[in-house]
Amino acid sequence: MILLHAGKVQIMDKNSNFILDKYIIFPVFTNGQLIDEKLISAIEKNKNFIPVISIEGRQEETDSRRGLGVYEYVSRIIDKIRGRSIFWGVSITLESTNFDLVTGEKFIKELMDIGCRLFFYISYIPVKAGSEKLCLTEEQSSRIGQMILEYKVKYPALFIAFPGGEEEMGGCLASGRGFVHISPDGSLEPCPFAPYSDSNLKDMSFKDALDSQFLRKIRENHGNLKETRGGCALWENREWVQSLRKGS
Repeated sequence: MILLHAGKVQIMDKNSNFILDKYIIFPVFTNGQLIDEKLISAIEKNKNFIPVISIEGRQEETDSRRGLGVYEYVSRIIDKIRGRSIFWGVSITLESTNFDLVTGEKFIKELMDIGCRLFFYISYIPVKAGSEKLCLTEEQSSRIGQMILEYKVKYPALFIAFPGGEEEMGGCLASGRGFVHISPDGSLEPCPFAPYSDSNLKDMSFKDALDSQFLRKIRENHGNLKETRGGCALWENREWVQSLRKGS
């Protein structure tokens, strides 16, 4: 995910050295399995490159969703990062089953004690039929906004709720209105929860891809993306979003 600001996007030079533009923030959501000592040194030199480690709670919650042994590996990566001059955070998928644990102050303090200063709380969005049972209950969803406000005041860290937290910023920020998502294969997508694209960074510049017909149509029709029960507006309107891509 890239949070957009003015500036030219450059990621690597011809020698594969990081040359991230200083006017753009690059929060990279990762399970940490490709982070090695060389990359850690590069991150340390580029302060706008922010590793955001994906966890789902403690070992039981993380391994059950991401695979056996992932939590132990991620913990080792965090141990390597925490002693360096690196601003880092965690990305936590909020599900009905782990909500109380990962939003609890004890859990937050544990992470802050080892240097975490950025918390992304991402409400589970179903990507296929039958997985709706993992979604937050209405009562849980209603607690997120107040919780984020309280923690912002109480702790020296950044707390971001997604997608529900977009309401205070005028609604859905996807498609370059506030951020955009680059998939592993280089496709430029509206957001992680809308894996649709008509452009790929292998074939064009970031600037041209951002101005693709598909993304531009979504931005121009922002009024169609009304928040629904604090959930993902793109998901709720996925048939409309897919129709825009087909008409690009």
